[in-house]
Amino acid sequence: MKRNSRKHTLTLIATIVSILNIEAQVMQQAPRLVVNITIDQLRTDYMEAFSPLYSLDGFKKLAAKGLVFTNASYPFSPIDCTSAIASVQTGTTPYYNSVVGSMWLDRETLRPVYCVDDKNTQGLLTDVGGSPKNVSTSTLGDELKSTTQGKAKVFAIAPFRNAAIMAAGHAADGAVWIDDKTGDWCTTDYYGKELQQWIKNFNTINPTYRTVSENQWEPENQYVGRYNYFLRESAPKPFKHKFSGESQYIDFKTSGLVNETVTKAALHCVSSNNMGIDGITDMLNIVYYAGNYRHNASSDSQIELQDTYVRLDRQLASLISSLELRLGAKNVLFIVTSTGYSDEEEVDYGKYRIPSGTFYINRTASLLNMYFGALWGQGKYVESYHGSQIYLNHKQLENKRVSLTEACQRAQEFLSMVSGVRNVFTSLQLLSNSNPDFVKVRNGFNPERCGDILIEVSPGWRLYNEDNMQSQMSRASFIPFPIIFYGADIKPEKVTSPVSIERIAPTIAKSIRIRAPNACSSEPLF
Repeated sequence: MKRNSRKHTLTLIATIVSILNIEAQVMQQAPRLVVNITIDQLRTDYMEAFSPLYSLDGFKKLAAKGLVFTNASYPFSPIDCTSAIASVQTGTTPYYNSVVGSMWLDRETLRPVYCVDDKNTQGLLTDVGGSPKNVSTSTLGDELKSTTQGKAKVFAIAPFRNAAIMAAGHAADGAVWIDDKTGDWCTTDYYGKELQQWIKNFNTINPTYRTVSENQWEPENQYVGRYNYFLRESAPKPFKHKFSGESQYIDFKTSGLVNETVTKAALHCVSSNNMGIDGITDMLNIVYYAGNYRHNASSDSQIELQDTYVRLDRQLASLISSLELRLGAKNVLFIVTSTGYSDEEEVDYGKYRIPSGTFYINRTASLLNMYFGALWGQGKYVESYHGSQIYLNHKQLENKRVSLTEACQRAQEFLSMVSGVRNVFTSLQLLSNSNPDFVKVRNGFNPERCGDILIEVSPGWRLYNEDNMQSQMSRASFIPFPIIFYGADIKPEKVTSPVSIERIAPTIAKSIRIRAPNACSSEPLF
């Protein structure tokens, strides 16, 4: 009996040890470092078209060894760099996270608001501060910080202020970007009252002013003859761009050279802050640039764009190989995706007899105010306008005893007859209507940040504001881009089914065993 009891005890102990070993092995599978990469204006068609120019360790490695969702999209419109990054980090749309774009109109002051401006903050090594206060939900980094009681390290590196702060979130240890005036890597005192030592050291070791002053951007010599994707007749001609004058750093940040600086800053951040070296997962958010130089039309920067992708491929290879060598391939999870839009360029459709025109938002707002005046008596019924949105004067409507519902309906009927208008949406309609045709517009709408009337301009028409000279071409074209997961023992696979970008956050959260952001209701991709 004693022998059986002893045998039973030994078996029980062995079982417990086995279970503990299994649990330990499972816990070790969580990556030590998550590298969340968002590439501004990355396009699948360009990625594939320029592939003969790539190395084996950048885009090609991600495509061959990663889990690639080839058909990704954003579930809202319109999209820009700010709203895209906010969506990736929060796992939800502007309807919930409140980030409807890089700028919106403040209803109280009727003044434009920049997405990360915060008068209660100051810049460190820059004239401008900033914070993520306008993001109304938590981000991946916030949840990681909360779950680990602040022990996880979270940083964001980007060329641009809005991108860095949106990628960092509320609780991050730091967000750094390149200052437009000095070229210094800088930050805001929101993330700490003093400039962190690693930023000081990096500016000393790799000063941007030296990169800009001693280098000019020209195509890689061994590839220039193969930069022929866009060309139809003549051979590609080399270019040379020298950065100088007041806009030298602004121009540099839209060049193919900026991504090398971003990679160096990211690797310096990892090494200086000892990221990924313990059992607590850390997170590094990186934003690269893959748009046109100086935001020019593609037709004016075709060779530059191809060179940007070639250089970006090399930086991805450098980043991946360096972090895998430092931490081990199984300990790093890379996520790569795009902001899902591209700079729209001016096209002279009239020259080719393609239907087009110019829609003047300022004139349209004046006409709407005159129409309301004819209905209810003279007054200022239209308070302001911004982009393609019109803001009504709620107090004036109350004084005239006109309901907002009636005013919106009247406006919708009137504006639908204006040339260049494809569709008109009202705030009340978007808040109450479940029509699936309105889903993308509704997801991009936020009642606190948007106007009462949202106008969709017809494709091929130009939206123009004569007050501030802002111009935007309307296009409904789809921008193809992928979502790629690589590393941390993820099995290679290509998935062609359509997927939505807000599913990235819950997927990462599941991988590192934390809560998804608090407004994220989407299911993980795997």
